[in-house]
Parts: sequence; structure tokens; C-alpha cells
Amino acid sequence: MMNTDPSMIRDQRGSMIPLLIVFIVVIGIISMSVGDAIVATFTSVKTSEQSALALNIAEAGVNYYVWHLNHDGSDLKDGNPSAILGPDGYGPFEHDYRDMTGKVVGKYTLYIKPTLVGSSVVVVRSIGEVDGIRRSVDARLGAMSYAAYAVAGNQALWFGNNETANGPVHSNVGVKMDGPSTGTVSSASTSYLVPSNHGNGRNTIQPGVWCDPTVTSPVNCNTRNKSNWLYPTAKLDFVRLSSDMCDLKKLATSLSGPSACDALPSRTESYVPPISTNYNRNTGYLIELNSNGTYRLSRVTNERDKRPAAQALTTVLIANNIPIPANGVIFVEDNVWLRRSSNAGFDGRVTIVAARLSGSATGNSDANIVFAGSVTYADQYNGDDAIGGIAEGSVEIAPYAGVPLEIHGAYIAKSGDFVYRQRSREDNTYTKGWVNGVEKFRFFGSVSVYGMWTWSYFGYSCSNENSPQCWQGYKWTETAYDENLRYNPPPSFPLTDTFEVLAWREVLMRP
Repeated sequence: MMNTDPSMIRDQRGSMIPLLIVFIVVIGIISMSVGDAIVATFTSVKTSEQSALALNIAEAGVNYYVWHLNHDGSDLKDGNPSAILGPDGYGPFEHDYRDMTGKVVGKYTLYIKPTLVGSSVVVVRSIGEVDGIRRSVDARLGAMSYAAYAVAGNQALWFGNNETANGPVHSNVGVKMDGPSTGTVSSASTSYLVPSNHGNGRNTIQPGVWCDPTVTSPVNCNTRNKSNWLYPTAKLDFVRLSSDMCDLKKLATSLSGPSACDALPSRTESYVPPISTNYNRNTGYLIELNSNGTYRLSRVTNERDKRPAAQALTTVLIANNIPIPANGVIFVEDNVWLRRSSNAGFDGRVTIVAARLSGSATGNSDANIVFAGSVTYADQYNGDDAIGGIAEGSVEIAPYAGVPLEIHGAYIAKSGDFVYRQRSREDNTYTKGWVNGVEKFRFFGSVSVYGMWTWSYFGYSCSNENSPQCWQGYKWTETAYDENLRYNPPPSFPLTDTFEVLAWREVLMRP
């Protein structure tokens, strides 16, 4: 029989207590760690949700301003006329963000920054905030203008096989594309009746976009790529240009109200009144664009278009080195003759409007723009320079403009043609044709025309295609689209589409 010492039993029981305490402490530490981890996880999840919501709110701010611009495309101040332009743009403009129940769950703050003068592109910084957590987005918003096309017409268009079209081409009627093209060619019609002066296929029904199958050079009509020929597509609205021109006059004169477009204020750097209330197609103003970003203004008292360029216009100098207005718009209530003052071209951004909107300017004819010589940018490709011309009537190339001729810019003929002048105004005889390759006409920019568009006429009864007597205008032409015009047109150039988000990115710092 084994004897048991009670003291030993008490000692064993006593040794269990420290172990139990250690165990409890360890369990407590683990529990606290797990609890902290759970709390941290919940906090992290909540923070992550708030961060995601802040980004969504920032995007909502961008979407709001897209909507705002589509209702007032010129307002970069979010409805606050007194806002001042700072380094980050106009702002800050703060808006509450509400959920579907109407509860305020955050806010976004906007900074609106213009880009080039009169451009349809703006940069919006939107800062979304939820419970102190912020996310920022920079977005470029833009709307396409009439300058989004190399050539756009309200009538049928024809590119001959010796005419190159680089860039988008559109007609509200139909396009005959016999020459090389690099961009989309679109028509608002499924089919159309080809005009009688459009060569082979005239007076026949053809698809909205087509080519003459007998043309095999420099591109073969039968084998060329036609995947970018689109028809039918939406029409361009030339009617709305009337209200656009009125808006441009208000911008140039700083006038407002229902009678602003009938007013005849005094001449300023941005507004030029008519020479006379009676219309005369041979009088108006000569604008010569200078290489230093200014312009020279002369009064034209007569045009004799059978004379050389130096003698064709009778002018009286009004002023030189006139600054281009800050908003870039010059509104002339009369005909405008346009050319550069030197081979250096024009350095700047400007839109020139020729329109007789005043009720006191009588006569049935609309104001025209006439090219009296080359009009070029100082730098053709960097996008900093832009020239716009909007004629209430037609845009013409004068027969004395010379060769080779080069014209840069975006031009609109609201109710007339964009053409080389086929007949002399002096005696109504046919004007001269230019048939040699070195006598080429180059156009770089955009054309929008209500009526006819052509820079050359060929007499179909002529047997010698290389005879100057068989042509009026330029046998060899090249039309190149300025891609910079797509979203950076000349100042306040009329828009054809709504604003949209062109690009956006998240930024990690606030303004």
C-alpha cells in the first residue's frame, strides 16, 4: 500500500495556477489582436468604400460640368460671373452630392480651366470628398465644331482624280470621290442625283458615296479601300449658323439684348462697321494678318479683278498693328478681303466674321470673304496658330491671288459657295487657269460650305487638258485637314456637336 503525502498534492495544485494565468493572458492577447484585426479590417473596408465613393463623386462632378456646358457652352465659371481665373482655373465651385434618397453623402469641388483662346476644349478638375477622404480627377471636355471636317458641304461634292482629300469629308447630299483620300467620306443620303457638272455619271442616281469606275489612277476606283465610306449619316445644320453669327457679333461688341445684332457701334479692334448702309460687292475692308499677332486694316473702295495683285484693290490704310482682341473675334459688317502681310505667316488665333446683320445695312446681298493672296500660319503643325473665317455669303479665291497659293485655316460659307472666281467682275469673261504642277493650290484646314465648293473648272468641250484656256482656277490642288482643328478650332468657332469627355485621369494632389 502506497502512502500519499498531502503536501505534495497541495504543491501540484499550486503549480497549475501560474500555468492557468499564463494561458489566460495568452488567450487575452490573442483575443485582443484578433479584435484589433477585426476592427482594422472593418475600418479598412469602410475607408476603402469611402475612397471609392469619393472617386465616384469626383466623376459625378465631371459629368455635371459636361451637362452644364451642353446648356451653356461658353460658361467656364459655373454660373458665377464674378469668378476670377487663377492658376488652376476658375473656382473653387463646391457642390453637395446626394444619394438616391436625397441625403448628402459627400461633395465635389470644381476648378474649370480654359485651354487655348476660344477653344472648345476645357480642363475640369473635380475633387470628390467623403468624411475627409478625397479623390481628384482631371478631365478634358470638348465639343466638335464645323472645323471637324476637311470639307463639309450642304450640296453634292466631287473630288477629281487630281484632287487629294486628307481628312474627313462630308456632304448632306452625296460625294463623288475619284481622288485619293485618307479620312472618312460620309453622306447624309443613301443615294443622290449626281449634278450635271460632276463629270462621268452626271444626271444619274448613285450611292451616297461613290467613285467613277473608269478612274484607275492615281487610285483605282474598282479596287480602292471603301471601308471608311459612310452613308447615310446625320446632316450638318447650316441654318443654326445665323444665331451663331449673332452671338459672335455680341461677343465682338460686348453688347447684349434683343437689339444687339442690329446695332452699329463705332470701330474697335474687334468690330468694324460697314462702309455704307448700301451694299456694294466691290467695297469693304482688307485685313492683312501680321506675323507679330496683329492685323493691318484698310478700306477697300474698288476691286478690279483682271489686274495683278498689286493693282487689283484700291485701298486706304486705316491702321496697322491692331492687336487681336483678347477673345480672338473680329466682326466686320461688310465684305472682307484677306491675305497675310508677309511670308512669315500669322502668329496667333483669330476668327474673322463678314456679315451684315444690322437692320440699317440695306441691300439684298450678304457679305463675302475674298482671298487676295496666301493666308498661312507662322507654324503650320503645332496647333498654336488658328485662323477662322465665317462669311454670311460666299468665300472666294480672287483670280489675282497668284500661284502657288496656300491657305490655312477653317472657313464657313453660310449661305453661298467656296469657289475660285470663275468669271471676272470687271467684264464677266472667264478667269485664268493654272495647269502646271508648280502652280498648285494647297489648302490646310477645314471648309464648310452651304452651296458649291470647287477650286477649279474644266471646259468639257476642250480637247487639251493641259491648256490654260480650258481651265479656270487650279488644275492641281491638295486639301489637307489640320487635325488640331478637331477640338481646338479658331476662337468661338460654331459647334456642331455636344460636349463630351475626351480623356480623364486620377491625380494624387489637390489644387
